Amino acid sequence: MQRVFVLNLRKEPLMPCHPARARELLRKKKAKVFRMYPFTIILINKTMNNTQPIEIKFDPGSKTTGIALVGSFERGKVALFGANLEHRGWQVKKGLDARRAFRRSRRNRKNRYRPPRFDNRRNKGKGWFAPSIMSRVDNIETWMRRLMSYCPITSVCVEMVRFDTQQMEKPEISSVEYQQGTLFGYELREYLLEKWKRKCAYCGKEGVPLQIEHIQPKSKGGSNRVSNLAIACEKCNQKKNNMPIEIFLKNKPAVLKKILSQAKASLRDVAAVNSVRIRTKKMLEKFGLPVSSWSGGRTKFNRTNQGYEKDHWIDAVCVGETGANVLIEKDTKPLMIKAMGRGSRQMCLPDKFGFPRTKSKSVKTVKGFRTGDIVMAVVTKGKKIGKYIGRVAIRETGNFNIKTSSGIVQGINWKYCSLIQSEDGYTYG
Repeated sequence: MQRVFVLNLRKEPLMPCHPARARELLRKKKAKVFRMYPFTIILINKTMNNTQPIEIKFDPGSKTTGIALVGSFERGKVALFGANLEHRGWQVKKGLDARRAFRRSRRNRKNRYRPPRFDNRRNKGKGWFAPSIMSRVDNIETWMRRLMSYCPITSVCVEMVRFDTQQMEKPEISSVEYQQGTLFGYELREYLLEKWKRKCAYCGKEGVPLQIEHIQPKSKGGSNRVSNLAIACEKCNQKKNNMPIEIFLKNKPAVLKKILSQAKASLRDVAAVNSVRIRTKKMLEKFGLPVSSWSGGRTKFNRTNQGYEKDHWIDAVCVGETGANVLIEKDTKPLMIKAMGRGSRQMCLPDKFGFPRTKSKSVKTVKGFRTGDIVMAVVTKGKKIGKYIGRVAIRETGNFNIKTSSGIVQGINWKYCSLIQSEDGYTYG
């Protein structure tokens, strides 16, 4: 069972306790709720700080990172806490792509003259990482700091998996072929013309001007990898636009099957994990705790030997040498954490033509509440009598919307609301 974090009177972390023990302390008014997610209590009178060794473990992934806390006791090692942290790296990339498209559109408009500003760009410098990659590292760092403040962590263990992308594409590759990439001896266009037999990949026309086309559109998450590129005539290219290939060729199943067989699965998730692993380890070393790194093969060996099912947080429990014999109680459920960001700097929302359709935001705080706060509203009169718990969306009028598990409840007056937890950039489940 997931343990409850405990702080003493000086807000120093103590050993996590069983939920039954936490309920007893709250019932006897020896403790108060300090935080809802993850659930943490603070003792009212005691200042003791007796602790035992606890190791925090990470299983970094492209979309989800597993987090686990493992304690060492006389009876052996026990999983005290588990969480699946869902990243928002692809949302960050999508936002940057949209911003880039807007800027390109503005520069190409025939508006008043604007001098070029390309010289204003800063040099990215050594060690620069893409924002979508850094968001993953920052999420792990945030939760490392938080869990250190709630739990007496003494060591860190992280999985450092590395993928061979060339061998994933071509298992028989060896020797000098590693240095000779897909386009060795070719220019990109010539390679694609030869690959697609100098015909339009969609209609099969020959002897017409052909253009390079993305099979999976970039606006739908497609990459610039050669395997995602095809040759198409101008008519097919314009007609397809940013349509998914499955919809565009739904009436041509034979052509669709041929194109999909020649295209390869995207390796963007693999590339993200390869990029983030070294940066994550260096970041964790800054906390001053001993850090050990282990392979993904060792994690899988530990998990299968103990008969545990596949999950990100269970993989985190089984990372490293200490993961070879760990007790995970049957009723343990992970905390589901999803990175949401901290709002937007967008002044107002536009319509489909790009013109403003809302007013600019005037305030971020209304009556002490901010959008994203977790609140409890107890409505005692009117049409919406009842108790509602969820995330609040503030309105300047003082009538808020609350997003509960069963839907959105609109028009709840701020006087009925009490704050449970302030907005922190994450949602929980």
